[in-house]
Amino acid sequence: MNINISNSSGQPIYEQIVNQIKSLIITSCLNEGDPLPSMRLLAKELRISVITTKRAYENLENDGFIVSITGKGSYVASKNIEFIKEEHLRKIEEMLLTIIESANLCDIDLEGLIKILKTQYENRE
Repeated sequence: MNINISNSSGQPIYEQIVNQIKSLIITSCLNEGDPLPSMRLLAKELRISVITTKRAYENLENDGFIVSITGKGSYVASKNIEFIKEEHLRKIEEMLLTIIESANLCDIDLEGLIKILKTQYENRE
């Protein structure tokens, strides 16, 4: 499992881990029942605190992406991937509505918004 941590990102490390593991699950790079590295091993590989990996795994478990079995480890949970994608699509639509409202306040038309989106999309890490 390849997780990249950026210390220059404004996002907390545990959130970076959560988001990347969620992405691996949604894109089927990790499948139902696949084991995740132990919290200690992941912390060692990423050179971060075990507390940070513990928090990430707890968030993933609370969101239903993984299940942890005491003494055995953590595994990708069985979850309807289509439901997860639909949930993310709903969040994107909500964010886009907020962006459209802000664009209207700044008198930015659809073409301007598309240019901004395209530039941001192409410049992402």
